[in-house]
Amino acid sequence: MRVLQLIDSLETGGAERVAVNLANALAKETKFSAICATRKEGLLKNEINPDVHYLFLGKTKAIDIATIKKMISYVKTNQIEIIHAHSSSFFLASIIRLFNKSLKIVWHDHYGNAEFLNKRKHNVLKVCSKLFSHIFAVNTTLETWIKTNLKHKSVSYLPNFATLNTTLKITDLKGETGKRVVCLANFREQKDHITLIKAFKTVTEKHKNWTLHCIGKSFNDDYFDKVKSEIQKQDLENNVFLYKQKPDVYHILKQCEIGALSSISEGLPIALLEYGIANLAVVATQVGEIGNVVSNKKNVSLVSPNSVEELSKAILLYIENEALKQEHSSAFSKHIEANYSENSQIKSIINTYKQILY
Repeated sequence: MRVLQLIDSLETGGAERVAVNLANALAKETKFSAICATRKEGLLKNEINPDVHYLFLGKTKAIDIATIKKMISYVKTNQIEIIHAHSSSFFLASIIRLFNKSLKIVWHDHYGNAEFLNKRKHNVLKVCSKLFSHIFAVNTTLETWIKTNLKHKSVSYLPNFATLNTTLKITDLKGETGKRVVCLANFREQKDHITLIKAFKTVTEKHKNWTLHCIGKSFNDDYFDKVKSEIQKQDLENNVFLYKQKPDVYHILKQCEIGALSSISEGLPIALLEYGIANLAVVATQVGEIGNVVSNKKNVSLVSPNSVEELSKAILLYIENEALKQEHSSAFSKHIEANYSENSQIKSIINTYKQILY
C-alpha cells in the first residue's frame, strides 16, 4: 500500500496536524508513506518523521501547470496508489486523477465552520467528488452534510487523533507556575478569543496572579487587532499573553493547569485532544464535535458559546476547586487515551484503504 497525504501547507492548523500525524503513523504500517505540501511549508515540517517521504510543490495559483506536472511525475515514479487529500487540496488531487485512472482519492473534510454549513460553497467540490473513492468527515454534522449535498455513497465519520512531541522544550511561558490557563487556537474569528479575554477579566478580579496564554498563528488582520485592543481595554497586559505558533506544544501545555477553547464554531479541534494528552483540566464551548468527544460532563466543563459569564464561572470552578480539577483532568486524559488514540484510528483508515484498493 502506497499512500500520499496532500495538504495545502504545513503551518500549525488542525488539518495540517492530522495530515502529518497520518503520514508518520502510516510509515509504520504501509510500504510507502509520503506527505506533500502544495502551497506553503511551516513549523510542522520539523515534525515529519525521517521515514516519511516529503514533497513541496510551491504552488502559486489554483491551476499551476508546472506543479501539476511535478505532481503527476511524483505519483507515477513512486507508484502512489492513494492520495489522501485534506481540505481544499481535493482540487489538485482531482486534476492528478484525470491523468491517472488507477489512482484512488480519499478526501478528508476538516471544515471548521460546521455551524454555518448552509453558507458553504460547494459547486466545484460536488463535481470533483465524483472522482473520490471515499470521504472522511471530522464530525457527524459534516458527514450528514456530505451525504445530503454531495450525494456521495462512501462517507464515514473519522474522529481526529493527536500525537505530541514530548522531548522538544523551547518555549518558557510568562506568569506564575501553577496559575496558567492556555488557549491553543489560531487567531480567527470563529475561535472567539474576545469572549475568553472578557471572561478572564472576571477571573483576575478574584485571582490577580492567574495568567492566560493564547498560542496560535496570527494573520495580522482586523481580528488580531481586535484581540490586542481587547486586552488593553480590559487592562490585562500583565495577565494575558499572545504567542506565535510554536513547535513545542506538549512542553507549553505542561506549564499550564487549564486548557480553554472559546470557539463559536468547530469541527473536532485537535487542541482539545492535546489538552487531554497533557492532562489539563478543560473548559470548552459546546460546539461542533466537542460535546461528543467529551461524552459526559464529568471530565470537562462545557459552556455555551459567546457567554462571558459561563466561561468565567467554569474557569473559576477549577481554580477554586483543586480536587475537582485533578479529578476531571485525570478522567479526561484517560478518556482521550482510550478513544482517540493513534492505533484505533489508523486501523480504521487502513481498513478503508484496503476496501477501495482491493
